[in-house]
Amino acid sequence: MSPHTVRTLIRYLQPNVWRRFRSGTKAVEHADPKVLTTITQLRGIVGPVGEKVANKTIDHIDGICATFIAASPYLILATRGQDGLLDLSPKGDPAGFVAVLDRQTLAIPDRLGNGRFDSYENLISDSALALIFLIPGHSDTLRVAGHGHITCNPTLLARYPVNGKEPRFVLVVKVREAFLHCAKSAVRAGLWRPDTWPNTSQVASLAQAMVAHGKLALGVDEMQEIIEKGSRKSPLLNSPAIANLVRAAQSFDRLG
Repeated sequence: MSPHTVRTLIRYLQPNVWRRFRSGTKAVEHADPKVLTTITQLRGIVGPVGEKVANKTIDHIDGICATFIAASPYLILATRGQDGLLDLSPKGDPAGFVAVLDRQTLAIPDRLGNGRFDSYENLISDSALALIFLIPGHSDTLRVAGHGHITCNPTLLARYPVNGKEPRFVLVVKVREAFLHCAKSAVRAGLWRPDTWPNTSQVASLAQAMVAHGKLALGVDEMQEIIEKGSRKSPLLNSPAIANLVRAAQSFDRLG
């Protein structure tokens, strides 16, 4: 499948499928008399927020949060697209890759990925974002929310080289709120306990999903080779043709 064909399919399918999906969602909501429509209804079920939980949010990065960020090699970034849908994007590097510039400011350097840049495109039109930081083996998480902008400031770029190469840009986060989230969900999930992990032998690989969802002419083995070369930081995965294939597969995945 040529990149042109992929782009054409995306342009044709995305608005039509999403239109049907959204219409169907609205119909289900109206047909269900038990849908909650007010915060009062929700609180009537779950009760009020406890004082200890309500008061744990702060409006800056203190020493506790800074220490957590320094130990975290992985985060999830949430942004809002122009279509109103939320995007979640994982970011990872050696622990401490996110820098605390001051009590209100974080810096996240750009690293090679799949070439979509959904989150960064979203931030151009809507600066609101949220982050959740994870530490392997540690069940608590750190949640941060605020606003972000993308900069090519050479002083910042020079601070975050990898193998002698500077990032192309840095995401600067202005913090509005931060708080540690309890470990209950991670404990229930057995997230860091290998003895509780499910058997994933039947779970499709990324290569299988890309070939199936993107209706690609590539074979699974060929796609897997491309992915593995990209993981070794080969420029192949970041070529325009492969970027289009990645975009196609993930767009089809969102369309369901």
